[in-house]
Amino acid sequence: MSDTDESDAERTTIRNGREFEQTYRLDASEAGAFLVDLGEQLQDGDELTIATDEWELPFAFGEPVELEVDFDGVDDPELEIELELPGRPDEEAPAVE
Repeated sequence: MSDTDESDAERTTIRNGREFEQTYRLDASEAGAFLVDLGEQLQDGDELTIATDEWELPFAFGEPVELEVDFDGVDDPELEIELELPGRPDEEAPAVE
């Protein structure tokens, strides 16, 4: 078994029915690289996976995606960018006969 296979097997998969939150303090270049990778996954389809050595979070998303830009220029200026992805429903409509 390769190192990659071993680390994948040891990861916790975050699934529906569970709440999860993790905060990171990164330098701007690391945050930018993360956003580029995330953006590429968003452009490529309707599923994405975010992962570390300890956990992975696969997510099938739907439309519309909500993007919020919030600027607070009072005292210590701060810019907040929030992306909210709705989950994709996994049910099908019933048949009409």
